[in-house]
Amino acid sequence: MVKFLKPNKAVVLLQGSFAGQKAVIMRSFDDGTRDRPYDHCLVASIAKYPKKVIRKDSAKKTTKKSRVKAFIKLVNYNHIMPTRYTLDVDLKDVASTDVLQTRDKKVTAAKETKKRLEEKFKTGKNGWFFSKLRF
Repeated sequence: MVKFLKPNKAVVLLQGSFAGQKAVIMRSFDDGTRDRPYDHCLVASIAKYPKKVIRKDSAKKTTKKSRVKAFIKLVNYNHIMPTRYTLDVDLKDVASTDVLQTRDKKVTAAKETKKRLEEKFKTGKNGWFFSKLRF
């Protein structure tokens, strides 16, 4: 079977508290692990999307509206829907399984992910990923 759930692939989460959110695959585990014997992947996503910025906003207000809140999560393949999009954000060095072992590591990894996603948002590319899904 062809492996198409590769890093930087944009997916939509279908289950859990973040259902309906867009996410990007950081690392995939096609054969599972000892703790999780099923196919799963480590995803990073936006918990709080940036607001719409208009021209008359001040610089301070623009930076505040451009903020995102990120999260990192392990998700079963059955609970994601792949899309045709890819997001070229370098999250490989942030992605590792030991990140989720302690709260401190998870928070620092989420902050690093947040910083990189904000940089990507400010470039203006991949606008689809940074807008809420409406359904």
